[in-house]
Amino acid sequence: KLLYHLEKEEQMPDGMCIDAEGKLWVACIDGGRVIRIDPETGKRIQTVRLPTPRITSCCFGGKDYSEMYVTSAYDGLDEATLAREPHAGEIFKITGLGVKGIPQNLYAA
Repeated sequence: KLLYHLEKEEQMPDGMCIDAEGKLWVACIDGGRVIRIDPETGKRIQTVRLPTPRITSCCFGGKDYSEMYVTSAYDGLDEATLAREPHAGEIFKITGLGVKGIPQNLYAA
C-alpha cells in the first residue's frame, strides 16, 4: 500500500523511525530534511530542515526519547561539493519536536 508520495524537493526516502504517536519519520536523502508522516491520512505533518542535503537516517534517543538523532553522508561527494556542504557527514541532535520516540526492539544475537 502506498503511504505517501514524496514531493520533488523531498527527493528520496532513506532511514526512518516511528514516534510514540505512531507517526512515521523519514530521512530524505538529497532533500536536506526529515519529514513526519501520518500513516492514517498519508499527509506530511511536520518538516525538519537540516544544513546539509544528504540526510540518511533518524532515530529517537536521550533519557526520555525526546531527542531525535539524524545522520548525514559525505561519501561520494567531490572536494568542491564538500567545500559547499561543510556539515555533510555530521550527526545532528534535534530537540523541541513536541513528540517522543519509543524504545527500540532489542534482539539477542
